[in-house]
Amino acid sequence: MSVESMVQGMIDALTEALSDAAKHDRGNGAAGTRVRKSMQAAKGTAQDVRKQVQADKNAS
Repeated sequence: MSVESMVQGMIDALTEALSDAAKHDRGNGAAGTRVRKSMQAAKGTAQDVRKQVQADKNAS
């Protein structure tokens, strides 16, 4: 998977999380749980991007 597609996937997932973030701000606890889940997934994807970029750097 390319780094560009990984980053685009993160952007798409975070964009989808915006509606849950707004619901959380209005007091919806379940939406807060979904936001936390989205943030954890973004963290994992960000780490994967970092690993791929480092691997690409070391390969050249």
